[in-house]
Amino acid sequence: MQMLKQGLAWLALSIQGMCFHCLLGRASHGRDFPFEDCGRAFTCLPVENPEAPVEAVVCNLDCLLDIMSHRLGPGSPPGVWVCSTDMLLSVPPNPGISWDNFRGARVIALPGSTAYARNHGVFLTDAQGFVLDIYYQGTEAEIQRCARPDGRVPLVSGVVFFSVETAEHLLATHVSPPLDACTYMGLDSGARPVQLSLFFDILLCMARNVNREDFLAGQPPEMGQGDSDGTGYLQAARAELWRELRDQPLTMAYVPDGSYSYLSNSASAFLGSLTFPGAPRARVVHSQVEELELLGGGSSVVSCLLEGPVQLGAGSVLQHCHLQGPVHIGTGCLVSGLDTAQCEALRGLELHDLVLQGHHVRLHGAPGHVFTLVGRLDSWERQGTGTYLNMSWSEFFQKTGVRDWDLWDPDTPPAERCLLSARLFPVLHPSRALGPQDLLWMLDPQEDGGKALRAWRACWRLSWEQLQPCLDRAAILASRRDLFFCQALRKARHVLEARQDLSLRPLIRAAVQEGCPGPLLATLDQVAAGAGDPGVAARALACVADVLGCMAEGRGGLRSGPAANPGWMRPFSYLECGDLAGGVQALAQERDKWLTRPALLVRAARHYEGAGQILIRQAVMSAQHFVSTEPVELPAPGQWVVAECPARVDFSGGWSDTPPLAYELGGAVLGLAVRVDGRRPIGARARRIPEPELWLAVGPRQDKMAMKMVCWSLDDLQDYCQPHAPGALLKAAFICAGIVHIGSKLSLREQLLQTFGGGFELHAWSELPHGSGLGTSSILAGAALAALQRAAGRVVGTEALIHAVLHLEQVLTTGGGWQDQVGGLMPGIKVGRSRAQLPLKVEVEEIIVPEGFVQQLNDHLLLVYTGKTRLARNLLQDVLRNWYARLPAVVQNAHSLVRHTEECAEAFRRGSLPLLGQCLTSYWEQKKLMAPGCEPLAVRRMMDVLAPHVHGQSLAGAGGGGFLYLLTKEPRQKEALEAVLAKTEGLGNYSVHLVQVDTQGLSLQLPGGETST
Repeated sequence: MQMLKQGLAWLALSIQGMCFHCLLGRASHGRDFPFEDCGRAFTCLPVENPEAPVEAVVCNLDCLLDIMSHRLGPGSPPGVWVCSTDMLLSVPPNPGISWDNFRGARVIALPGSTAYARNHGVFLTDAQGFVLDIYYQGTEAEIQRCARPDGRVPLVSGVVFFSVETAEHLLATHVSPPLDACTYMGLDSGARPVQLSLFFDILLCMARNVNREDFLAGQPPEMGQGDSDGTGYLQAARAELWRELRDQPLTMAYVPDGSYSYLSNSASAFLGSLTFPGAPRARVVHSQVEELELLGGGSSVVSCLLEGPVQLGAGSVLQHCHLQGPVHIGTGCLVSGLDTAQCEALRGLELHDLVLQGHHVRLHGAPGHVFTLVGRLDSWERQGTGTYLNMSWSEFFQKTGVRDWDLWDPDTPPAERCLLSARLFPVLHPSRALGPQDLLWMLDPQEDGGKALRAWRACWRLSWEQLQPCLDRAAILASRRDLFFCQALRKARHVLEARQDLSLRPLIRAAVQEGCPGPLLATLDQVAAGAGDPGVAARALACVADVLGCMAEGRGGLRSGPAANPGWMRPFSYLECGDLAGGVQALAQERDKWLTRPALLVRAARHYEGAGQILIRQAVMSAQHFVSTEPVELPAPGQWVVAECPARVDFSGGWSDTPPLAYELGGAVLGLAVRVDGRRPIGARARRIPEPELWLAVGPRQDKMAMKMVCWSLDDLQDYCQPHAPGALLKAAFICAGIVHIGSKLSLREQLLQTFGGGFELHAWSELPHGSGLGTSSILAGAALAALQRAAGRVVGTEALIHAVLHLEQVLTTGGGWQDQVGGLMPGIKVGRSRAQLPLKVEVEEIIVPEGFVQQLNDHLLLVYTGKTRLARNLLQDVLRNWYARLPAVVQNAHSLVRHTEECAEAFRRGSLPLLGQCLTSYWEQKKLMAPGCEPLAVRRMMDVLAPHVHGQSLAGAGGGGFLYLLTKEPRQKEALEAVLAKTEGLGNYSVHLVQVDTQGLSLQLPGGETST
């Protein structure tokens, strides 16, 4: 009540602002919970939230907050929610609570059995849901009156909602004596404290069947008997509540699919709440366990590190323990707060039906670590027959030699001689540190001449109720945090080295928020340096980048950006040379200089991503294994070799071909080679020239070169790896084709004269706009390589050329996958696939379609240029960052992309345009999940306008702009759709184009001579 009043005082102004708040409270005895040092609210549960942004153990308070915020709270009017924290609740996502015409207060009730209700509170309501009475430990007749048709009763759940009006009435009482004594203002004014119950004082006066006389004469269950003076004081307080709240209606919302369990002092009930009877396996959360097969079915392990053979029996619970086997914990046990120092005491023992806990305490200012041991069946109540270690006191005394005067003072009345008051637990030994052995000897006293008993008697011992005020909860939480991160570092290492698809980003956020990113960075460095797989090392470096980005706390600029600061060139050089360990060490040394402010942290993160790109590049370079050429007759000087290619349209699977997905997940992309407006829009031509030089030209058409340049020396080629440098792609093509060796001691002139007797001229063109999304740059690279190789007297097969383009794009440092060259260099309709392995190899399968279907497809397929330039590089960086983070949605979507490709291939084999339309629609949704932000508003508007006329549509490639391709419901719809778009405002500079499936693919011609496809 005091917490409620203080909360309401704080909420006085907020309530008037018409919002709602939640107050979480505990009973006065909440910290005296014998199974959790921090109280019932912080009981750790064997559950994980896979969608949690920060990795952390889930405690009861987290679950209650989630229930209040996302299940009970939504839809409620402005007001105040009040929730106890001494129970476990389960509420379905949509509890079906109606708030129509609501006023007053509302209690939330959950179903329970009549047997459970005998020791609990239940609501009696009328047909309209108004509460008539509240019974606590009611008679059998009272409980039966509350029963629902299914035989269950509505239990008091500890959750109440107060409307603004009712909350203001309740708030008004905090200045009225004697209720002012419920606030610190009243206590500081000298008022006598008064203890009130939320349910059996505040709410009971609102129940319709309760009359004033009975209410004033009654008292809450928590209040003791025989205090006549206190009874009169309570009656005055109740009279004030009656005056203020009696006219407020009280209704009940019953949630039949929910559940309620009070966290009592019964160890059996507590274990039942944390275990899973009948489950075949243990529930392991936020823990690292080396030998999972030793954990019994239905048991639970929370925030533990278990090394070696640690055996756990069915129905047992381990929490906050770091154990090294061999350790055998049998059935029916709760073990908490132990570390490796205590494992020796457990050797050779098999615990059953016991609660063994380690506690951090502070005794007269000095920190200490003490242990408690009780039986699962022991009673913590003061009344009744007492037991210890599941045996009667007399049996315990006889077995151990302990005497009652060891535990209680002689003047302690027999009725008060109970487990709570027994001085059983050593807290200080005169000559050594304490351990579980100081209590475990009682389980099986040995013939040691009473040595263990004498050692126990020599200790300063406290009872449980004496020990409670000494608990050092700050030390307890700090110890749990340290253990949590200890196991988390093991998890991070295991996830990376085992190549698991688990996201480490929540763990990274947890480490940064708790102020301990250093150990995580050191672990990631160790994994990267020791990795034998470049994929593992690259992912570890990406995680370092995530740590640095998280440390910047959203400040410091964009994560995507350049990564060529001179300070990082030394580490990069180690990686380029294959010295992974040296490179990681040099990266860490440089990193230490960039940790002082957000801008530096973000820039350092970019350079770690740049380091990862080096490792990706080296992995993709393995595709060179599948590049081969055959010598052919050298064309005559001046003889042009012309390569022409179609564009490509991707129908499914894009992004799965992008390294590292292509070799970590395995890729599958279905693509079409297409002519645009009847033309093959991409090409290159090459010839030998007598001058020992390289003449380069790039333009929009074969007969219209916009950029021309001449390379006289190797210095003119040094910018081949800078994608935006003039002619960089063509320069890289000369290097990848083996015509020029950039690191040779011979000059460019000497190399060309020695091998070819002269130089080369190379032209490349694309009739498509920049950023079209139709695979232009990769297909252009393939055309340039094919033309150059033939001009140099070599021929390369198309499949080898696909791998050669992968190599070239890594040399060029643009990255990218293999779907573009597969789509544009290979003819027709096909699926390209790569396996989850290195070296990276791409295999292509032609898709056979029904006769006449290609022409049908040509009649229904259209391209619409959106007028928006595609920004693929930023999209690529974001996708790779999310893939390396293994965000669950991204991982699931990547698998769906591959699976969807096979479904799309089947739709082509069946020749079904509606099915293909569905494939396109699904594919576009998958692209948007993979790269959020790839759908500009203008494009969305265009797609909405076209939707009634198409089976399906998608932006080409990565999205973000470029070409939109669509499968129309009716054939030959170019003019009709142009008219539809013309009526729509704000679409910009768009254009509609015809598309035909190209059945030729890459073609090579020597005008006046041979032609090859």
